[in-house]
Formats: sequence, C-alpha cells, structure tokens
Amino acid sequence: MTRVAFQLQIRAELLDEYLARHSPVWPEMLAEIAAAGRRNYTLFLGDHGTLIGYYETDDDAAAQAYLAASPVAARWEAEMSRFFQGLDGRPDQAATALTEVFHLEDQLATAGGHAASDDDSTSRNDSESSAS
Repeated sequence: MTRVAFQLQIRAELLDEYLARHSPVWPEMLAEIAAAGRRNYTLFLGDHGTLIGYYETDDDAAAQAYLAASPVAARWEAEMSRFFQGLDGRPDQAATALTEVFHLEDQLATAGGHAASDDDSTSRNDSESSAS
C-alpha cells in the first residue's frame, strides 16, 4: 500500500465557496475516487487556505491514470482549478507531493512491534530506583 500526501493553496477570497463545494462532493466524483483505488482520502484545511490531502492506494500510477481518463474527474477538476493558487494543470495532477518522514506502524514493525508506553517506563524506573 502507498500513502500519498499533497499540498495545495486555496485562494483566500474563494475559501468559503471551496468549502461549500465539498459539502457534499458530487456522488459520481466520490464513486470515481473509489473506483480509481484511492482509500481513506482526506483533506485537511490549515491556516491561510493551506490544504493538505491524504489517501492510500495499492497503485498510485494506476489511480492517477484512471482519474486522468475519467470524464467525471475532468469535469470536477476543471470546476475546481480556479480555487487554487500557483497551479499549472489539473489540481489532482499538479498538487505538490509531500515526502513521508514518519509512519508509526512502519516503525513499530521495524522495532519488533512493541514500544514501551510512558507508564511502562515510569514503572520500570520506579522499580529500578527502589532496588538501589
């Protein structure tokens, strides 16, 4: 599975309209996202219109190709493109990709699947201290 995060910048004067367009998204666009193989697709809005997107997929190139060929996605992206600053092309294809630097499950798997909780380490420290 591949995790993908990206960043876009919403034009401040269009922020309210952008939010309204996502409540709800067209049912046919939701179906296309799912059919493309994207799961857990989430958008987060930060200060000053910074938008962070996240999704998971088994094959991101195939998902991108599916959506690039979709008339529904083309229509949606054409309508949404005016909301973003600094893009050359469709928002779903021109967004700035973010580099993953940490994923809890990956690190736990590498560490053997167990990380001591704060309570465990406190208990250990208390026991070690009392043994001295």
